[in-house]
Amino acid sequence: MNSQKKYQYEGLLIAGPTASGKSAVALELAQRLNGTVINADSMQVYKDLRILTARPTEADEHKVPHQLYGFLDASETCSAARWGDLAGKAFEDVMEAGGFPIFVGGSGLYFRALIEGLSPMPEIDQSVRLASSARFDELGATAFAREVATLDPVFAAHPDRQDPQRLQRAWSVYEQTGIPLSEWQSVPREPKLSGTFLKIVLTLDRSLLRQRCNERFVRMARQGARDEVAALISRGLDPGLPIMKAIGVREFADVIAGRASEDQAVAWSQTSTRQYAKRQETWFRNQMISWKRVQAQHLERTMQEIFTNICKSA
Repeated sequence: MNSQKKYQYEGLLIAGPTASGKSAVALELAQRLNGTVINADSMQVYKDLRILTARPTEADEHKVPHQLYGFLDASETCSAARWGDLAGKAFEDVMEAGGFPIFVGGSGLYFRALIEGLSPMPEIDQSVRLASSARFDELGATAFAREVATLDPVFAAHPDRQDPQRLQRAWSVYEQTGIPLSEWQSVPREPKLSGTFLKIVLTLDRSLLRQRCNERFVRMARQGARDEVAALISRGLDPGLPIMKAIGVREFADVIAGRASEDQAVAWSQTSTRQYAKRQETWFRNQMISWKRVQAQHLERTMQEIFTNICKSA
């Protein structure tokens, strides 16, 4: 039996800032809806750092099916385009089995890949990424931006593309392919989903979100985040890999190296988490304008509101 015969939507998309309670909401709804929870978080795709990336626990994963969690080794890179292809396949599998797909995460670009599709982009060699970073450090932000403008004036003309990460991406693409990033982005996109979906952004009062961000890292430290980071560092992986940029890795690495106390690492990580949550909220506000906003202060009330929307007029 297909889920669209029972509900008015083919699936549910839940976005929200870190520490907003997305995973708990998704789990509760999946239990009610014969659902499968599909990860849309760029760090939770890796099998390493379960605690530090706040992946669902093994107990939660046994309650309902979960997909695209912890399936990649830390030595790999998962682009939004790669995830989009995998997510599209996961959606088809769940629908064929008669389940209800619930995508949940905080990576805005992943949701864009899912709903709108992404222009085909080249894979960038790690050596090129490192060269881009080195060039940025060598020239400084202003001169590097001018260099990118000579390589890709169309890309550089957009004022919202002047942050270091985007500029280095544009430089890397040109260095790798000889084709400006703006030309790659002009190729038509293909969405990974078809049908009608309920799209939710969980929101929290700023003070409560800050509190949850702070409490989360205290809890992570108690659960063994430092040991996770120690195991990761012991592998001698390339520091430019995505997993090495997870919040808490650099901070706990300083503890392991004797450069900081654990309390300092927790405080620094709390600050980084709050800053990250703020950036996520900005993305959701500017890029997910049509999504339904749901207050996430109380799990049961939040879950019931979403459940009622899914079942209404089914």
